[in-house]
Amino acid sequence: MNKTLRQRAILDLLKQSPVDSQEHLQRALRKHGFKVGQATLSRDIRDLHLSKTASGYTLPQGENPGLVLPPVSRLVREFVLDVRVAQNLLVIKTSVGSAQPVAAALDEKDWPEAIGTIAGDDTILIVCPDKDDAKRLADRIQEMLA
Repeated sequence: MNKTLRQRAILDLLKQSPVDSQEHLQRALRKHGFKVGQATLSRDIRDLHLSKTASGYTLPQGENPGLVLPPVSRLVREFVLDVRVAQNLLVIKTSVGSAQPVAAALDEKDWPEAIGTIAGDDTILIVCPDKDDAKRLADRIQEMLA
């Protein structure tokens, strides 16, 4: 997994709640498919300008670290395993720990066919206005897989 995806995962974890220690962050990352050593994690914390407070590591106040994701086509090619349409819904299966960065990249495209996106660990759910839009979006993502 590359640095950008790992750092995006760190930010996603910290958006949910502060993390009390590097060991806790390391365990949480491992659950999301990222094996990271203490030195690498320390560099990520420094690069992301995270703050250590009494309640743990937190995101910088008033700042957006502004991670730039790789192109959506690259993320889709590397991590998407399957795309299925179910009425106006699109279900995308990814490799473990990859759903959130892929979903973030898809969201950044701001395609009119997508109303909203929800990502878990290895599954993305995209809600579309209707089944025709879901089919169009599925075709667009399938083209990236080819």
